[in-house]
Amino acid sequence: MKLVICTSAFLVLLTAASCSKKNHSQQPAYQFKSETGSPNYNDLHYWAAHPYKWDPSDSVPKPLRKNYYKDSVADVFFIHPTTFTDKKNSQPNAPIDDAKLNSKTDYSAILYQASAFNGECRVFAPRYRQAHYSNYFTKDTARAIMAFELAYQDVKTAFEVYLKQYNGGRPIVIASHSQGTNHAKRLLKEFFDGTNLQNKLIAAYLIGMPLTENYFVKIPVCKDSLTTGCVMSWRTFNKGYEGSDFVRQETFKATVTNPLNWTTTETYAGKAANKGAVLQKFNKIKSNATDAQVHQNILWSSKPKFFGNFLLRKQNYHIADINLFYVNIRENLQQRISLYWKQQ
Repeated sequence: MKLVICTSAFLVLLTAASCSKKNHSQQPAYQFKSETGSPNYNDLHYWAAHPYKWDPSDSVPKPLRKNYYKDSVADVFFIHPTTFTDKKNSQPNAPIDDAKLNSKTDYSAILYQASAFNGECRVFAPRYRQAHYSNYFTKDTARAIMAFELAYQDVKTAFEVYLKQYNGGRPIVIASHSQGTNHAKRLLKEFFDGTNLQNKLIAAYLIGMPLTENYFVKIPVCKDSLTTGCVMSWRTFNKGYEGSDFVRQETFKATVTNPLNWTTTETYAGKAANKGAVLQKFNKIKSNATDAQVHQNILWSSKPKFFGNFLLRKQNYHIADINLFYVNIRENLQQRISLYWKQQ
């Protein structure tokens, strides 16, 4: 357990790097209470992102607004990463109605990650009783398994509500990061892999956790930027670094996609191919932020230069898996949506 998924611990830094300094938890939107302790996905309060309300996933960085066209030709189901990191809280799973935590999630992961997928799409992101990040390190394996199982069951329930009440036949994009990717892989395997729903899959961006080769039976890996109905994945580390202990001890072959050229080959993509990163300041695009190259089970990327890059002192760039390639991801999704509709 510890060796496979402990990268989520670096989400502890995400709030410091990107979360708004304002305290949003006092807003009425966060002042709701669950009578049962469980989420009710018929209630918009239990969605961090939903097209029937304004939320941070609707945000667009200022330099990109001129060419932004809001549409709803496809849906994105985004599963957010671990934000339940409070060392003083020993609960295995997050309370679903914790105002402070929900605010933190919305103004970090939803604002800085889910928003990358809002072009031409409706974004759905459920709140769920995420497993505390300590579950990635505990020696109590049974406790951790139960915590992640509860989190997944919430995600699964949310997706079932989404399919029944909101999908309306639209094609679907699955996007996720870190703990969210653990749940997204399972969701894809259960609902899409070899089922009729697979025909509705535009693509899946399974970011921040390893995706073993041949994990899916019928869903292929994206080999380039021109394929649809496929999956892609990457974990970002400083160029030249062979990865943390858990990576070096991996015995499987992982799928690694280069988000600058969208191939799984080791072809190097220079900084000129990077159309823009969104780092500390949401409304500032950092062009040519960094390069990228597939290296064995991980993605290599040079340390980007920006004010405050001391926050990336670690060799593991997990917190920036999406942010470093924000504009490329955004444009790639729009391209795959267009190709999907042309193929229909």
